[in-house]
Amino acid sequence: MRVIGRQAEKAKLEEIRKRKEASFVAIYGRRRVGKTFLVKEFFNHQFTFYTTGLAKGNTKTQLVNFGIAINNAFLTNHPTPKDWLSAFALLQTELSNKEGERLIFLDELPWMDTKKSGFLMGLEYFWNSWASAQRNLILIVCGSAASWMINQLIRNTEGLYGRVTHRMKIEPFTLSEVEEYLQSRNILLDRYQIVQLYMVMGGIPYYLEQVRKGLSASQNIEAICFEDSGLLRSEFRFIFSSLFSQAEKHERLLRTVYELGARATRERLIQQSGLASSGDLSNKLAELEESGFLKSYIPFGKARNKKIYFVSDYYTLFYLRFIEQSGSYEPGKWLSRIDDPAVQVWAGLAFEQVCWDHLTNIKKGLKILGVYTETSPWQLKGESEVEGAQVDLVIDRKDRVINLLEIKFSVHPFEITKAYDLKLRNKVAAFKQATATTKSVFLVMLTTFGLLDNPYARSVVQSELTLEDLFQ
Repeated sequence: MRVIGRQAEKAKLEEIRKRKEASFVAIYGRRRVGKTFLVKEFFNHQFTFYTTGLAKGNTKTQLVNFGIAINNAFLTNHPTPKDWLSAFALLQTELSNKEGERLIFLDELPWMDTKKSGFLMGLEYFWNSWASAQRNLILIVCGSAASWMINQLIRNTEGLYGRVTHRMKIEPFTLSEVEEYLQSRNILLDRYQIVQLYMVMGGIPYYLEQVRKGLSASQNIEAICFEDSGLLRSEFRFIFSSLFSQAEKHERLLRTVYELGARATRERLIQQSGLASSGDLSNKLAELEESGFLKSYIPFGKARNKKIYFVSDYYTLFYLRFIEQSGSYEPGKWLSRIDDPAVQVWAGLAFEQVCWDHLTNIKKGLKILGVYTETSPWQLKGESEVEGAQVDLVIDRKDRVINLLEIKFSVHPFEITKAYDLKLRNKVAAFKQATATTKSVFLVMLTTFGLLDNPYARSVVQSELTLEDLFQ
């Protein structure tokens, strides 16, 4: 199967391959995002040496596995290495006998680094004493535990300090890449239905593999998320244990962020989670962000210490809101809830997140791609409509313009009524008054199918975007 998207990543790998110098490449990203697939497909599975760490394996089993991989790759019969120094010395010996390009791929590297195993010392010895001086040698290491890859390898402060020559974070597919992927499997869904799938599973290729031809987005969601055999019905319980050594604390923290919603500041997280205010809490928040489960933002006009965290992983949000509470499966479990108000509220919030994750597309649609911007939501608490207001997305532009985006998810063109027109006007007025901005303020409507053509559609709205813009 050809690699969908990943143009920048493929170009980078091609550049590395042409260098003809020793390269140490660290690739990381969220679990199931397609890191291994990209590397294997790009290099056509032609590695001089390849092995992968074993989930939950101890030091002995990791060494046995490494030794087996050496014997298979070089057609030898070496005994199991007694430690990681011996293991990498053996790999060095075998690679020394090879001519031409030498391509080494160590997958799920964090799993190899078991407690007190000396793994990093062995890797350090291999790279510093020999591999770094070899021409035509590429060492690619990969792992889903993004925090380990960053803290233990990329930011290593000891023997591997500064040794990684290239780092690549593999992001989930964009909407256009999801569309391309589904079309490659002859699954022809319209863009509205693709967005529905995206709001449940994001751009995670492994999840998208479960989508079946001939079923609507809603039918696929029901089968994948609610049927007893559906992959995403039980996926959540395995996520944290495969990524973090203290998985229960990471899950508790993530659930607390979810429960707090837009109030998830560091202070509130400490109060509600029961976790102490410490460097450990900061590390766990950073690890959840690096692994793609959390994002953070600074509300417009607020100080940097007012950062708010939110759950950014689509599947996690959907699981906590619907799958976890679903009980035993009955046919039609999800399909019967399409018009449920709770589902409509979720869909609106999830679509906002889709828009946030496609800011480049939004800027392109507004023709401000080359303008420096800062983005955030904005909220003003108050009792009256004028005093209290919120903006889904604020784009603060260097060219002295601020775009206020009103985001609406609906199955039909969105109608701006007389009452809603007044609400929009009040919102713009409240923003100007509360922020005391001297910049021009333009209101943008971002909807699924555009605005219903009536006099109010052209009243206060300066620009209009649709879900089509998110695919460009």
